Amino acid sequence: MLNTGRKHLVHVVKYRWWWMALTTILLVPGIIAMIYSSVTYQNHAPMKVGIDYTGGTILQYGIENKVTNTDLAQTRANLEEKGIENPYLQILNVNNDQQKNTKSEIQSIISVRTKFIDKDSNDEETITSIMSEQYNNPELMSVSSVGPTMGKELFKNSLIALTLAFLGIVAYLSFRFRFDYALAAILGVLHDVIFVCGVFSILGLVYNVQIDGLFITAILTVIGFSVHDTIVVFDRIRENLRYYSKKMSFGDIVDASVNQTLTRSINTSLTTLITLLALYLWGGVTTRDFVLAMIIGIIIGTYSSIFFCSMLVDFWNDKKNTPKQIAA
Repeated sequence: MLNTGRKHLVHVVKYRWWWMALTTILLVPGIIAMIYSSVTYQNHAPMKVGIDYTGGTILQYGIENKVTNTDLAQTRANLEEKGIENPYLQILNVNNDQQKNTKSEIQSIISVRTKFIDKDSNDEETITSIMSEQYNNPELMSVSSVGPTMGKELFKNSLIALTLAFLGIVAYLSFRFRFDYALAAILGVLHDVIFVCGVFSILGLVYNVQIDGLFITAILTVIGFSVHDTIVVFDRIRENLRYYSKKMSFGDIVDASVNQTLTRSINTSLTTLITLLALYLWGGVTTRDFVLAMIIGIIIGTYSSIFFCSMLVDFWNDKKNTPKQIAA
């Protein structure tokens, strides 16, 4: 039953200008960072892109003993100390076929991804030398490279995937809701994507954090989560309008609907964040940026569903009804 006493935990309508100001504060630094990055980076990308999109080389080394995350962190530090830029290290599982093709019994495989190594560079020798210093008889099992042209193709495909996902969401929301609801949800998705990209643009400038294919996966997941949360709120607003439109103002219905779904939204986000936080702390370095993008996206997606999208719907409803009130 709808609470008509107006004793709400959250007031979206009453403080909507404060929420609008907070939204501006959240988005502006990231937008500035993306503009700055687009101007200063050679590829004019709004974020610092990794070798997945710029091209790079992958070297795989067979190690005779088990390699831990601590060992991997030390290897990464040694590589960076010797001038290997932004090495991306990963421990791979060993299968029977790989065992047959090696000279010795290997227990672990370390995959080293770095910038594209051409024929005139001695980076491969440097990496092999560093691996030999830390591990006993490391065996270089394979070397594969992705050229800059292939990297650009992957980047284009990622943008196509994002565009198709966004267009699909636009079509669904336009069919499911009224135009103003659909537009608010779409702007909420853009709000979340811009915020996450802005944060990673800042991290790229400050901490040299790069985006890769996993970042695109995180963005697509965040879009889906954000839309789902927004639809739950909008469904409740639409349902309450059917029964209480003559008893309560639209703003009161929005406030009541948001508070009815508030606990569900927070609980869903918290349980997801607990899992993501565990992955971030103990899941290893290779997926840390991906998990970080998910954490940021879940938090901002919950905020936008409760405050940003609902505020827009109420704001537009006021604008639509203002002439009628004046005429009366």
